[in-house]
Amino acid sequence: MAGIGFRLRNLMNSESYTGLLQAYSFASIISSGPWVLSIVGILLIGVLNTDHGYTQPYFGEFQISVTYLMAFSLLLTSPLQLMFTRFISDRLYEKKDDLVLPNLLGAILLVVIISGSLAVILLSSVFTGSILYRVLMLAGLVILSVIWIVVIILSGLKAHGGILLAFLVGYGITVGAALKLKAFGLEGLLGGFVAGQSVLFFMLLYLVLRTYSSNKLIAFDFLKRDQIYLSLAATGLLYNLAIWVDKLLFWFNPQTSIFIIAPLRGSELYDMPIFLAYLSILPGMATFLIRMETDFAEQYELFYRAIKDGAPLQDILQIYDDMCQAIRRGFFEIFKVQGVTVIILLALGERLLNWVGISPNYQMLLNIDLVAVGVQVLLLAVLNLLFYFDYRLDALYLCLLFALSNILFTLLSQVMGPIFYGYGFAGAVVLSTLVGMYILSRRLDKLMYETFMLY
Repeated sequence: MAGIGFRLRNLMNSESYTGLLQAYSFASIISSGPWVLSIVGILLIGVLNTDHGYTQPYFGEFQISVTYLMAFSLLLTSPLQLMFTRFISDRLYEKKDDLVLPNLLGAILLVVIISGSLAVILLSSVFTGSILYRVLMLAGLVILSVIWIVVIILSGLKAHGGILLAFLVGYGITVGAALKLKAFGLEGLLGGFVAGQSVLFFMLLYLVLRTYSSNKLIAFDFLKRDQIYLSLAATGLLYNLAIWVDKLLFWFNPQTSIFIIAPLRGSELYDMPIFLAYLSILPGMATFLIRMETDFAEQYELFYRAIKDGAPLQDILQIYDDMCQAIRRGFFEIFKVQGVTVIILLALGERLLNWVGISPNYQMLLNIDLVAVGVQVLLLAVLNLLFYFDYRLDALYLCLLFALSNILFTLLSQVMGPIFYGYGFAGAVVLSTLVGMYILSRRLDKLMYETFMLY
């Protein structure tokens, strides 16, 4: 995301509050992506469908249906996401831009076949809703799955205004169409969601088509043996599993969940606070994009260029120190911005819950989740830096720790009772972040030695 980060930073250098607001607004939307924005859309649809404190019962079915679509589309595409990101990054570095579009279309076709086939099997054998509901769930899974692939290319586009417009139009249609079709119940709300996501996908795809061109229509170079990084596939799967596994454990535990619409289970006690808490990462993610990754990427490029060009050792050491300082400043900026955001939301917790129609009894769980997702932004920064330095095994082991600790701590919290709900996810995030920062620190200490040994 550094490429678009540089362009957003130029808005901040315009020395105006408008430029600053535009930069952080763009960065929040672009860095958070469809996942967080879908939570916003669901909450808006729920609030706008509430009449005198009463919410239509089919809204709960809609909410859990979209949640499952988000979860399983992310898990399904997670092995491909990081591998395809690495493939595209390598081709752009090699100035082989003509390979981007055909391989993107190839990845989209692959995802459509896999997600569509899996959805047909599950919806025809397990689900019990109406035919229209099943068709919409099929379309929703396919559309969301291909969106995760297209957003990989966004970081290389110069059209941040077009990207912002696509998200605004897509989610505007999602909310607007859902409200217009609410007379049709669950199918109406879900139809509105699918329509909005479809518009978002085609608008983003249009931006890619406008930027990249090729003589080939479709290619599968990213599946060649020398382009497949199994460690990246495993890391992507483990990271997404780590994020969702605590929710899955609560959904499929009969004591903490109920059937919402067969066969989908939901945990009213656990779901809304954690999804509401995820909205708090917008400022932290914007800071991550504008400040940390952009500033660090600049120093990172200077560092390795100086080594390749045979710069004096004194200059290389100075650039190395500047790069480490950029990392420290980035972590501090994220900690400061996200920390202030969490403190404000902790103070407004009860009002926030009342606004979205959730009982104040959920405030303690919301507070825990706010802290946990705030720390998760730091974990994401650690993983990003490990990927920059190509420490793929470190990233893999860190995501494995995140997934296993979340499973263990969440199961333990369920045994200990409702007062401990949320501490499992929070404990796993904190542990993984601390371990990740220790690994990163050790790697940076040895970076000069390892770099010159490689050269």
